[in-house]
Amino acid sequence: MPFISTRGGMQPQSFSETLLEGLAPDGGLAVPEVMPTVDGETLERWRALTYPQLATEVIGLFATDIPREDLARMTADAYADFPAGVVPLRAIDDDITLVGLSEGPTLAFKDMAMQFLGQVLEYTLERQDSVLNILGATSGDTGSAAEHALRGKERVAVFMLSPQGRMSAFQRAQMFSLDDANVHNIAVEGVFDDCQNLVKHLAGDLVFKRAQHLGAVNSINLARITAQVVYYFWAWLRATDAGGWTELSFTVPSGNFGNILSGFYAKQMGLPIRRLVLAANENNVLDEFFRTGIYRPRNAAQTLATSSPSMDISKASNLERFIFELVGRDASRVVGAWHELEEQGFFDFSAELSRFVDEFGIVSGTSTHEDRLATIRSVYESSGEIIDPHTADGVRIAHEHLEPGVPMLVLETAKPEKFAETIHEAIGIELAYAPELRAMLDAPQHVTEMADDEHALRAFIEENALH
Repeated sequence: MPFISTRGGMQPQSFSETLLEGLAPDGGLAVPEVMPTVDGETLERWRALTYPQLATEVIGLFATDIPREDLARMTADAYADFPAGVVPLRAIDDDITLVGLSEGPTLAFKDMAMQFLGQVLEYTLERQDSVLNILGATSGDTGSAAEHALRGKERVAVFMLSPQGRMSAFQRAQMFSLDDANVHNIAVEGVFDDCQNLVKHLAGDLVFKRAQHLGAVNSINLARITAQVVYYFWAWLRATDAGGWTELSFTVPSGNFGNILSGFYAKQMGLPIRRLVLAANENNVLDEFFRTGIYRPRNAAQTLATSSPSMDISKASNLERFIFELVGRDASRVVGAWHELEEQGFFDFSAELSRFVDEFGIVSGTSTHEDRLATIRSVYESSGEIIDPHTADGVRIAHEHLEPGVPMLVLETAKPEKFAETIHEAIGIELAYAPELRAMLDAPQHVTEMADDEHALRAFIEENALH
């Protein structure tokens, strides 16, 4: 399975090569040269598999350069500490079922991909006798999931940028309480998009990237996208009856477009998905795009701090992979769209708007703080379930897009403990923390504060990178 760049300037690479590359040399993102497909017979054969076994089958369609027995060992190790079943499905009312993606070590859906990524990175680096310095940006959950998956690994160092004061206290503690020598937390003055821009600038400097062995674990890393595809197949198989060809819809809280892109890939592969419903918060650039066809990112001053902070993103890196498919895989049109964005602050695909729903099945909506509080409250009162604010955004928007006879699954994004303040505001409950979580919250924090300064970041990496 060769991979190419959305911008057309990369020679085809293997899965392992894209894994270490991060951003493509031409500034684009790696995509499969040909999307693998799955038929109904294969789906039925997969129905009896455990989650690690299913992950081996799905990821194996992309990672064809990795021996199957090695891949099976890595998926088994990646999900060994998750509860039985790994991804439970829980109905919260007659219309909506939650897909439980937050059973991993950092209580967020990012663990589903990061635990595998930790395994496959170590495996690939050992085979190549090399090292990798991960440069990433987080709005809350990516950073902790990456750091917990990669902490203590000899061949990997992590440089994780986060926006000062823009994460919950729990999210900060999960990252900053780590004292592993290979983990470097950097709190940047600004918003997530400023952090993401710094990552892109350094990754786009090929001389610096090669000299410092830079890689990425943000959702631009294709291994994360492919690992996330797995739970769409898993959820469909759990929510349908054997022998049927039932169409389901999925609602996905979305900020950087990586999680819902994985669902888009699953649909492209042949999984019977009717609708992919994108749930945005007040930073609703993606909702505007899927409603109007116009993509208009906001600057730092326009990016709001909300009670679903992991979605406080106004420039969605993974949208480029969708645009690539939208324009018929014409890399020149992708490049042209980004030139328009640089020149006028937006690009316009309104002429293609009907295809968003009719061909790709993507619809969207926006949820606000009051919507989140009301949804957390109503779900708790009706089912006894406490959901986190991001999942609440998903449930809120899912109700707008219910269709008769089409089951609706909402991807859970995190455990409510990560956002205790909002939970208390919604339902007046003080969440109890397990002793190990209380110890984490009380532990000393290790973080370097830094201005939004590319030169300062370069110097810090040069001083602390593995070579």
